[in-house]
Amino acid sequence: MGRQVAAALCSAILGFMVSSSLGIAVGAGASASNAGRDRPVHTTIRDLMQSIIDPSADGLWNAVGTVVDKEGIHELLPKTSEDWSDVRHAAVRIIEGSNLLMMPGREAAPAGAKSEAEGVELEPAQITALVKKNRKTFDSFAMALQALGAEAMRATDAKDVMLLMDIGARMESVCEGCHQTFWYPPEKPTSARK
Repeated sequence: MGRQVAAALCSAILGFMVSSSLGIAVGAGASASNAGRDRPVHTTIRDLMQSIIDPSADGLWNAVGTVVDKEGIHELLPKTSEDWSDVRHAAVRIIEGSNLLMMPGREAAPAGAKSEAEGVELEPAQITALVKKNRKTFDSFAMALQALGAEAMRATDAKDVMLLMDIGARMESVCEGCHQTFWYPPEKPTSARK
């Protein structure tokens, strides 16, 4: 009889521990999904692009390809485990950098900053206004970039060079679409020639 009581007591304690762990995990997941809403924003979109997104995208784009020079044709691809690790790190930065882009309240550039390519891109205040006005569209570009980062991470794990090339092309399309929507001045209609 003592063994049955001990077994029942152990089962009850184990059941309590499992249900408590699940409750903690569910609670942590819920707070993780709200993380961007209750965290302060310290940097701008420009800072994120220059520090995380652009260098990481370059890491993915430059990891595979073909270079033709006076010495011939050279295929670029990760060869060592360190090379593959570098590409994977770039993919992780793309994934998490995209999360940071989606945090609300982020300005396009620091206060008082001017366009770095006057006439080619809008002024930061104009970009911020466009992002705020079209937040869902901006976030959809960030989510598309994030999905490509996740795909690139899986491609590096599989050491799939062809998939990395394909991802690079699709990433360029996502980046350019976002820039066309938020960074570049709208194209002026060309007048018909007489």
